Amino acid sequence: MVLDLLVIGLIITLYPLPIMAFVLVVSAPGGLWKGLAFILAWLGCLVAVIAVVLLLTGGQPPPPRSPPSTAGLAVRLAIGIGLVAYAEHRRRRRPAAGAAPDGEGPGSGSGSGSAEEPRALSRMDQVSAWSAAGIAVLLQPWGMVGAAAATVLEANLSDSATYLALFGFCILASATLLAMELFMVFAPARAAVALTGMRAWLSDHKDPAIVLACLVCGLWLVGRSLYDLTR
Repeated sequence: MVLDLLVIGLIITLYPLPIMAFVLVVSAPGGLWKGLAFILAWLGCLVAVIAVVLLLTGGQPPPPRSPPSTAGLAVRLAIGIGLVAYAEHRRRRRPAAGAAPDGEGPGSGSGSGSAEEPRALSRMDQVSAWSAAGIAVLLQPWGMVGAAAATVLEANLSDSATYLALFGFCILASATLLAMELFMVFAPARAAVALTGMRAWLSDHKDPAIVLACLVCGLWLVGRSLYDLTR
């Protein structure tokens, strides 16, 4: 369980779409408070999902080969296959270099990113802290969070190390957001320059990053689930 949560948490924290949204949020007026609302909502979703799973299991993992255990592995396998399929779908619909972008922002190159970015920034100027929290909920990579929830079925709350593993997962999955928020608090001038550069880089590279994240997570889930189902 610990290794699976580590891998899933690492991929979640590097997933580009929430990072891009968070950069826009903290760049807006009052961005520190809006960023804090974003992080709290993000963490709240992770904690809520874990809490629901633990309530359902009573904090005790189902016996191996039992229907709940097999169902959890089947869910992880299905999510993994779905992530691999989505990565391939996203890869195929990316426009060729220099081609005109389609109607979807994430599939376009640097030109469309720079064209859409001022509009996005102007909208973020009007975003409240509550809206920032809502954006965090909407942009959770819910497939990966669902895979983490299926993994938490194996959690045994009678073992103190389990609490550390679950806490570590929540912090790891939020690490990039927390680091950017702290950067803005302690070095706002440097952070503004760094986050502007990050936003520009992600505008040009977000599609390959999304494909890679979904593919790696999907293959990991498929491999681990098949291994556990057949051993």
